[in-house]
Amino acid sequence: MTQPASSDLCIATVRTLAIDAINAANSGHPGAPMGLAPVAWRLFEGQLRYAPADPAWPDRDRFVLSAGHASALLYALLHITGYDVTIDDLKQFRQWESRTPGHPERGITAGVEVTTGPLGQGVGDAVGLALAERMLAAEFNRPGHEVVNHRTWAICSDGDLMEGISHEAGSLAGFLKLDRLVVIYDDNGISLDGPTSMSFGEDVTKRFEAYGWRVLQITDGNDVAEIDRVLAEAHASDGRPTLVRCRTHIGFGAPAVQDTNKAHGAPLGEEQTRLAKEAYGWAPGAEFLVPDEVAAWAPVLRERGAGHVADWNAAMDGYASAFPAEAAELRRRIAGDLPTGWDADLPVAPVGESPATRVSGSQALNALAERIPELVGGAADLASSTGTTIKGAGDVSPGEYGGRNLHFGVREFGMAAALNGMAAHGGFRVFGSTFMTFSDYMKNAIRMASIMHLPVVFVFTHDSVAVGEDGPTHEPIEQLAALRSIPGLVTLRPADARETMGAWTQAIARQDGPTALVLTRQGLPTLDVDPPVARGGYVVAPGDDVAIIATGSEVSIALEARDLLASEGVAARVVSLPSWELFGAQDPGYRDEVLPPSITARVGVEAASPFGWERWTGTHGRIVAIDRFGESAPGGLVMERLGMTPGAIVEAARASLAEVTD
Repeated sequence: MTQPASSDLCIATVRTLAIDAINAANSGHPGAPMGLAPVAWRLFEGQLRYAPADPAWPDRDRFVLSAGHASALLYALLHITGYDVTIDDLKQFRQWESRTPGHPERGITAGVEVTTGPLGQGVGDAVGLALAERMLAAEFNRPGHEVVNHRTWAICSDGDLMEGISHEAGSLAGFLKLDRLVVIYDDNGISLDGPTSMSFGEDVTKRFEAYGWRVLQITDGNDVAEIDRVLAEAHASDGRPTLVRCRTHIGFGAPAVQDTNKAHGAPLGEEQTRLAKEAYGWAPGAEFLVPDEVAAWAPVLRERGAGHVADWNAAMDGYASAFPAEAAELRRRIAGDLPTGWDADLPVAPVGESPATRVSGSQALNALAERIPELVGGAADLASSTGTTIKGAGDVSPGEYGGRNLHFGVREFGMAAALNGMAAHGGFRVFGSTFMTFSDYMKNAIRMASIMHLPVVFVFTHDSVAVGEDGPTHEPIEQLAALRSIPGLVTLRPADARETMGAWTQAIARQDGPTALVLTRQGLPTLDVDPPVARGGYVVAPGDDVAIIATGSEVSIALEARDLLASEGVAARVVSLPSWELFGAQDPGYRDEVLPPSITARVGVEAASPFGWERWTGTHGRIVAIDRFGESAPGGLVMERLGMTPGAIVEAARASLAEVTD
């Protein structure tokens, strides 16, 4: 039987596989894999607890390559450690529908926990992963039964730490004392344009110590003994998250590009590849070579992983004997199943009341939270305004993780990335909230949630110029169009309390992607309808002359316009369209039932950018919307001055009808 290779041979194999994959693609980032290979190999071989044959094992350590451009490093590691990543997969690096895309993608490659690439977000994801572990452990572990007991490890780059989100995430992790989190910082001093000294000069050690982190140092990223010593120290928590500064050499072994930006983002080329492989002791011309001694590691690590899984299964059996209800609940949560009957007998808002939908949203959230114990979340320092506190459920605080309410502070981007990490971890359904206009801060993390198909609920209140006195900085205009442009995101802007309950219910029912709930500050009358929110649109009031299509707070304005048109002998149909995405996904028959092709006179109404409304209003339609920034004044006055009135809708309906009859 072949004995597993020494670290030196494994490290050389990781380096050369990464080089070869990038050369085959004629695209990629070889420098980071070449520099990081020693610390990454020692982490995977010596510290990380995982099961290559069972990559979804619930109590595995989570690993995040925040420096996602170094993906070839991760794919090489996954191959030689026994994951289902083959040499053929490496040869298909960056190719159409391959399992080795240019940046790691959750759901594409076994062993990839989160999609990374936009720098800094992997750090935020890692914070969420670590937070989910601590919260799940606080809820389910019992003395002598630590069935939730794993760590989160991440590798980040200089670029990750330049991005603002790393500050938000680092500050939050330090404050919460997430001591199961270790971030290895690839301190190579080089970014794409050149030395980091051109733009990056702070003392990273002092910065993270100020956040409340422990900072350890690997002075030579090629010294395996030092790497092992420091990683073992990082594994032994001292009550704080840990940053490991690892001094590496980008492009190590390629003499013309080592320690320069030339190694960052382009294949080495034939000559530098040859010289680098010579430096590693590789045979001339060898490509995609995995020596037998290195290949021998895969069965060893698969067996080790199987042992971890068997031990955990035995621990779960003992836990189930001692705490059967808790064990059943934990298994349900891990599987991602919602509780039986979670959406039965939900309260129905009475007609005659006019709460703001942020208030209705708070009521819906709390009704659902009583039925769904895994529903957790919070706000970016705005819970009292967005209504996103789960009443009586307790707060998560430094070292205390048993609550359900999360305080993210004024860190919208960091909040969104942490929510993504929590959702990716499993065991929770998560939400986070802020004002609608600040969704801009979160845009890329929302996009990443959609790419990863994570069921995160993003709650945005203060949804229009009706915010009023706070003025144009707080009055969203273009944000709805931006959210609707994200593939896979379902955006819901409910018209009243009943639609709001339906919107929250739909958000929870979704398992394959994120949802944005867009809610008002001002009160809205509760309509006497049973809204089929899951269908995205429906007829609120019948009529066959003209269709007035509205969302959110403008539905009630549209109903007022309908009454005015009726006095002129015009029968206006009012359609509420809380979700363009859900309505667009309905069968053509239903869509035609709601918006009959025979009704070509149409008016779209929304207190936001008109962008995209032509889809629903058609050739002869008119759009009553806002194509400028708002003003500081009472909300009702701002709405009136910017044309969000029944009279403006009536004028638009007349114009559309006139064009149709010409």
